[in-house]
Amino acid sequence: MNTVKLGNFEIGADKLTILGGPCVIESQEIIEEVAGTLKEVTSKLGINYVFKASFDKANRSSISSFRGPGITKGLEMLQSIKDKFNVPVVTDIHTPEQAAIVAEVADILQIPAFLCRQTDLLVAAAKTGKVINIKKGQFLSPEQMGTLVKKVESVGNNKILLTDRGTSFGYNNLVVDFRSIPIMHKFGYPVVFDATHSVQLPGANGNCSGGDRTFVPPLAKAAMGAGADVLFFEVHPDPDKALSDGPNMVPLKDAERLFTVCRDIFELVRK
Repeated sequence: MNTVKLGNFEIGADKLTILGGPCVIESQEIIEEVAGTLKEVTSKLGINYVFKASFDKANRSSISSFRGPGITKGLEMLQSIKDKFNVPVVTDIHTPEQAAIVAEVADILQIPAFLCRQTDLLVAAAKTGKVINIKKGQFLSPEQMGTLVKKVESVGNNKILLTDRGTSFGYNNLVVDFRSIPIMHKFGYPVVFDATHSVQLPGANGNCSGGDRTFVPPLAKAAMGAGADVLFFEVHPDPDKALSDGPNMVPLKDAERLFTVCRDIFELVRK
């Protein structure tokens, strides 16, 4: 399997990598609290860390849902996190036009699950030369990710991550099939498991999605056992008051305990 170089570490090598942060940028204070705490925790545990937050949540259940500060202000805030904490950042893009603009700040461009088959979006992202994290659509089998990999590779970019975030069978629920991890490994790139979106109940609350964060730890631990290289967590100081995806996010105070056990399983599997 290819590893992916990012700054001073390699994703998919002998250290666990975590992509973590709040679902959406709510305020400077919150992103600094989360980034600072998670940088400290991951440094202590010997884990590679990438800060995650979205400047715009374009796929919300309701027209009135909070979406974030937008691309201009959002990128300024993400740059401030990079500068203050010396960590790489990952954020979503939604249109081909955003790719080059966001690549000026972000180290990883993330393709949202619902947009994963959009050829123009994938190619524009790939042309930036940045690491591309493709989130598997809830409507795709893991085997179907191979055609998406080829779209990114078609312009010479082989810095690819593949993320599983559960599969939808309707009725406002997601199911995780951990066979997807070894299946996607066959494409030759590191595999990410999105432990927080996998417990989402899409649209279950009518004008917003529901979820159950109590299932995040067992799913994350199972993903480590199945051989995932990277874990994706959305983390918030007070998830119950979060402006987006609160039911699924990990409380910041619980991060160290959860990260520790996941690291231990990762290392055991690697041995």
